[in-house]
Amino acid sequence: MDFCRLCCLMFLAVHVNAEEIVNYVEYSPSFASAGQPTRAQFESLTDRGFETVVYIAYSDHDNSLQNADRLAHASGLNYVHIPIDWNRPTIADYRLVSAVLSQPENGRTLLHCQLNYRASAFAMLYRVLALGVPLPEAKADMDAVWQPNATWTAFLRETLASNDVDPDCEGCTWPVEAD
Repeated sequence: MDFCRLCCLMFLAVHVNAEEIVNYVEYSPSFASAGQPTRAQFESLTDRGFETVVYIAYSDHDNSLQNADRLAHASGLNYVHIPIDWNRPTIADYRLVSAVLSQPENGRTLLHCQLNYRASAFAMLYRVLALGVPLPEAKADMDAVWQPNATWTAFLRETLASNDVDPDCEGCTWPVEAD
């Protein structure tokens, strides 16, 4: 490898920023969500203080990072994979994700999927239902990333209602059009 190429690779490795991950959102010093990190971004997560990565899409997705579990372990990260069907998210899925996110030994945690659509939806639910963040605030953070389609809107509303949270709170607007 020539010297210039080596210098460029070293520069990129040192200057990779977690905040550059697609649709990265930091909710608190200990919790963030994002889309799929690149290999270099993934390898830099421990430098950014992350201790746990929770991946909630299928590992065979076109944009999935191959061998992410091995890469996480080699980087010193805890890695949890909970595949969630894009077309059929369930309350049971939320309960499982919430149970994983609630573990205090996780430390700083990144919840991610491919574009931070699934992850921001689950982050919104977790922040409201487990952390007590007001729904309008958590929903606004999700809405800044994406507007859920009919499937995800129904899932979010049902999950909130089943946990005695009124999804029709003041300031909460939901898409009315079907897919």
